[in-house]
Formats: sequence, C-alpha cells, structure tokens
Amino acid sequence: MNQPTTPPWSVADAEDLYAIDQWSGGYFGLSEEGEMTVQLQGSAPEKKSISIPKIIEDIRDRGKDLPILLRFGDLLESRIRLLNESFRKAIIDEDYQGRYQGVFPIKVNQQQEAIQHVTQYGRPYNYGLEAGSKPELVAAVAHLNDPDAYLVCNGYKDAEFIDLALRAQKMGMKVILVVEMPSEVDTILERATLLGIEPMLGIRVRLAAKSCGHWCDSAGDRSVFGLHITQLMSVVDHLRENGKLDCLRMLHFHQGSQIPNIRAIREATMEATRIYADLVKEGAPMGLIDLGGGLAVDYEGNQSSAESSANYSVEEYCAGMVNVIKNVADDAGVPHPDIISESGRAIVAYYSVLVFNIVDVNRFFPEEEPPPRPEEAPEILTNFYDAWESLSQENMQECFNDALFYRSQLHQLHAQGNVTLRERALGEHLYANLMKRCSELLETAEHIPEDMKEVEELGVDYYYGNFSLFQSLPDVWAIQQVLPVVPLHRLDEQPTRRAVLADITCDCDGRIDKFLSKHEVRNSLPVHELKPNEDYLIGVFLVGAYQETLGALHNLIGDTNVVSITLNDEGQVRFSHEIDGDSVGEVLTYVEYDLKDLRARFLRIAETAVENGQITAKERREFTQAYDEGLRGHTYFEG
Repeated sequence: MNQPTTPPWSVADAEDLYAIDQWSGGYFGLSEEGEMTVQLQGSAPEKKSISIPKIIEDIRDRGKDLPILLRFGDLLESRIRLLNESFRKAIIDEDYQGRYQGVFPIKVNQQQEAIQHVTQYGRPYNYGLEAGSKPELVAAVAHLNDPDAYLVCNGYKDAEFIDLALRAQKMGMKVILVVEMPSEVDTILERATLLGIEPMLGIRVRLAAKSCGHWCDSAGDRSVFGLHITQLMSVVDHLRENGKLDCLRMLHFHQGSQIPNIRAIREATMEATRIYADLVKEGAPMGLIDLGGGLAVDYEGNQSSAESSANYSVEEYCAGMVNVIKNVADDAGVPHPDIISESGRAIVAYYSVLVFNIVDVNRFFPEEEPPPRPEEAPEILTNFYDAWESLSQENMQECFNDALFYRSQLHQLHAQGNVTLRERALGEHLYANLMKRCSELLETAEHIPEDMKEVEELGVDYYYGNFSLFQSLPDVWAIQQVLPVVPLHRLDEQPTRRAVLADITCDCDGRIDKFLSKHEVRNSLPVHELKPNEDYLIGVFLVGAYQETLGALHNLIGDTNVVSITLNDEGQVRFSHEIDGDSVGEVLTYVEYDLKDLRARFLRIAETAVENGQITAKERREFTQAYDEGLRGHTYFEG
C-alpha cells in the first residue's frame, strides 16, 4: 500500500506558519520567491509589492549596514486615512451632526520625521497634534502649520508651558489647554489675562468605568492624571465665579493605551458623554469631546481580548464611538459634540520595521554522534554508553530517566574530583545526544509523557541577532509585548530549525522568546539552517509605536541606521531620508565621557607601554589608529 506523500513546501505554507495575513493589515506579504514584501505607492500611479530583502541589498550597496530601521511613510498615510475616513463614514451613517478631528500624541513616536509625516499626511483632514510636555509643545508649534487643526496640551504645565501654548493660540492655532490638576486653572487664567487671550480650556476627568489590558490602571480612581467628579465640579464653579466658564470647551478622558476589548471603550465613552452633557447643562459652551487613546493594534492578529490583540477593527471602533456619543447626547437633549481622539499606536505602529542579520548560532543538540566507547572509562560513562546504545521507541522513557540520573551523578563526581573535566565533557556529549535522539523519537510518538516535554525545548537553538532588544524593542523586555517576527527571505523553503533570538547585549534578558503563530503564541521561531557566507535576515514588524522613544543605551549600544522608503513617479524605490546610527564616540558622550580626555588617557597608557618596552613606538601608532577607528565605528556588530 502506497504511503501518502507530504505536499511540497510552498509560500502559502509560510504565510500560514507566520500568520502573516492575521497581523499584516494588508501592508506586508510574501512574493513567489519567498521574500517578505511591503505595499508601497508614494507618488507612483499605483501600488506595488516591494521586496524588503531587495531594499536591504540596495541600502547596503549605498554603504549602510545592518541593523536598519525601515520607515514606510505610505503606511502611516494609509492609517491616517483609514481612521479619518472610518469616522467620516460612521458620522454619515448615524446622521451625526458633529465632525471628527483627530490629534496624534507626539509621545508615541517623537522622531522628527514621524511628526513631519503625520502633519503632512494629516493636512487634508485637519489632523492635529497632542503635546504632553514642554519639549513636545516646542516641536508641535513648529510643525503644525494648519490653522484648522487642534493642538491639545495635556500633562503638567508650568508658566512657561502655558505661555507658549497661549502665544501659539494668539498666532492663530487652535490650542486647547487641558486641566489635569485644579491648581492649573488659576495659573492659566493669570497668564491668559497678562497676554490678553481668552484661553480654550479642556478638562480631564477620571471615570468610574473600568478599563482593560496592560494599561488598565490608567483609568479609574487611582489614575495619575485627571480630576475626579468632585474636583471637576469645583473647577466648574471656580470658572463661573471668575466669569470664565465660557472658556470651557472640551471634556477629555483617557482609559489607557492598547485597550483590547471594545466593550470597555464603549462603557467609558458612555459615561464620559453623560458627564459632557451635564457640563453643557451647567452652562459651559463645550462643543468637543476627546476620547483619548486606547485604539488597539492587533499585534497577534487573532481578534481577541488578549493584551496584544484587539477584538474590534478601526471601522468598528469609529462606528461604536459615534453611535454611543449620539445616543447619549440625544437622550440628554444636547447638541452632538465634535469628536477628537488621540489614537497614536494604531496610526504609527505599522510605520516601522526593524531588520537585522543573524551573526551566530548556538545549539544544545550536537551535530556529531558520540565517539566510540573508550576501552577504559569510569562507570558513569559506561552507563551513559549503555543507555545510548539501547535507546529505542519502546524504552525511551526509561533511557530518558537514566540520562537525567547519570548526568546528576556526573556533576557530583566531577565536583568531588572523581572524574576529569575531559570525562565530564564526554558525559555531557552523550547526554545531549540522548536528548536529541529522544526528541526525534517523540516526533512519531502517539503520546508525549509530561516529564519529557522539556526535551522539545532542548532542541531550540539560540540565533544571535545583530540588534539590541533594549534599544530597539524595549516593550518586548519591559512588558513582554509580542511583536510579529519573520525571516525576510528563503520562505519558499521549509524551515527546519526552531530558535530563540538573542541580541548582542551582555544580558540574559536580551532575547525574544515569544512568537506569533496561527492560533497561539509559541516559545520559538521556525527558522532556516544558516548558509555559509550568506546573511540570514530577520524582520520585526509593527515597531513604529513607542519603540524608538523608549530605547535605552544598555551596554552602550545606540541607535540603528534609519532609512525611509517610498516610490518615485516611475514606481522605483526611493530612499527619501537616511540617518546614520550612533557611533561609539557619540554614545560615550551621551553618558558624559569626554572623547578628547578618553583619547589622552589611552595615549598615556600606550606611551607607558612604550617606555616599559611592552610595545614599540610604531605599534603605539597602530594601536592609537585602531582606538580612533573604534570611536568612529558603529555600536553594532561589524563583521
């Protein structure tokens, strides 16, 4: 009887294995050649699928090396369009009488190019900015050249912050100063009087509605920001007493970033709109309701309420918000307010992709089988050989148990001086081969014993990537964020290895060990065997939100190279913006080193070595040149 044959591996299998259709949003895909692609249009007449490995090849030909952060302005423009058009459709469908005008929170991606792209692509929608600090406000007033866009000012504000915001308003910007603390009110009114300006005020309220997700504590009674209801009414009364209640134009609330469950957002919006309506009845002109952030990105792509997912789409979010606000406003008999949202993550996450190469691999299972049994060996090694030679499907559990016991004995005997280091090394080699063989036998086993499941983990390799987790992917380390990670090429070949990705920092936390699959998060990434003299490229997707801003100089590893990609009128790839990554010298200055002092210290040490006859004067020159080259070099692996 003929055995069924396994169909050959295809690109469709790779798409399924890495769940690309689930998380890509239609922006990324696979070519027939097995290369990851990105959908771009730029100024070209139509969209094209561009090979990311070919982009990397072109960048390297121009003299830049890995790791590289790729920015795709097209994807940012697409997300801005999707959010605004989805709100526009919902407003038409609901016969809503207000309008939508979003603002981008600068804190989500503070890089100048990102803000330039946001304001450029947001101009058709009068899409504004949100600033939560004085430096962000300084950046915002220089980039928001749109008198019809809002500039929402959140966060704690000193007099200098307030003055800059009020002067921006005097220059024609639509600035809203959001009251976060009751004490801010008097300062704002005093500065506004001095400058001869009637401020536009918002007020941030803490809601009773519960949030969900990793940042659920951003809402509720214990929220750091915002006024509870008693404080809110005190501020309203204070404004009325000072004849300034007409300055109160907006209610703002924020339930946290990455809210995975739409029900939590709807409940919060319902409560906030009721408060908004009551403020209108108190005599405040209002007119604006700010939904804050929270619009989630489905990093996992499984449309669930897990922290790294979302059980709703952008379209459902917009329709839900318009519906809730309309119903509550109609019920309260107040006009429909204009809607603002501060959706940052959903706008900018797709914008950036981190690309790095694998520089080395380490694996527990050995490539070579054990050497022949030596004629004379300690009893412990004889026991290992007996288990290795007798191992079969039938006695696998017994041999597995024996191997664990013998290894424990081996360690004790070496600690007592009864076996040599070389003998211990042979025993470890036998143990690793036993585990490897057990792993192979388990692939065809009908049942895997519970205590043997750890054998599968031993077969996971460490692929060492040329990147710093702490610099480029801090959320993976800090909050165990799951991001899509995919080999960028060879996806028309079936991956035969499984790996954890370790970075080049000297830290055991510097690794990625959670990866997306079709139905679950797994602990290893399917990868291909490395080929000699050929780079193996890995891409980490959806890293446009927060990752650059929060990056840390762990091990003094700095920023990567950055290249922005678009298409020209002829549909050819155009490198529109290039930024060199940090040099060693630049990173050292960030932590207060003086490069001239460092070099002088090195020269003194080198000269002492010459005086002591340890090196020659010529060698001193060579060593100094090498030191200088090190200062100019990249902080990443330059093999």
